[in-house]
Amino acid sequence: MTSSTSLASPLVALAHGRASPTSGAQSFLASRLNLVGFSASARASSPRRILPAPRASSGGGEEEDSRVEELRVPSSWLTPAGAAQESEWLRETLHKWLDDEYCPEPANVDISNTAARSFYESLTAKESDLGEILLKMVGDLQKLSYKESFHGAFSAANAAVSLISQRMESSSDD
Repeated sequence: MTSSTSLASPLVALAHGRASPTSGAQSFLASRLNLVGFSASARASSPRRILPAPRASSGGGEEEDSRVEELRVPSSWLTPAGAAQESEWLRETLHKWLDDEYCPEPANVDISNTAARSFYESLTAKESDLGEILLKMVGDLQKLSYKESFHGAFSAANAAVSLISQRMESSSDD
């Protein structure tokens, strides 16, 4: 029953400004969200991905700059129809993922319904920043009881955001 914190530990440790040893799954989730440098003081800002600086041009004189890419959901998801479709997709996909990753249990229904509702509320509020969506989802999922479950609010929210991120990548390939 302690696996609920296993996926959350990078998020919690990084939020407190500490490095955390991570498993393969934790590294994957941390890399998907790019939480490196995420601190308690930066909680109001979203996780950001540092892009490589452009190569210096042969013309000289130009300074290299660091660019930041924010992780944002597509604007088509922010419409009422898009929000309904994507939140239903998340509910079904997260429920299946929880059943497959851990074991089928009644809590998976509550977790996937709560995550989907939170995601829908974020999208209909025109929140496109994946970091802000994650923070809201964690808050909403923390209201559930995990006494008889193999996971917790942080692991469930991290899994949901990872699935959302994968969907964003696959839809951008189309």
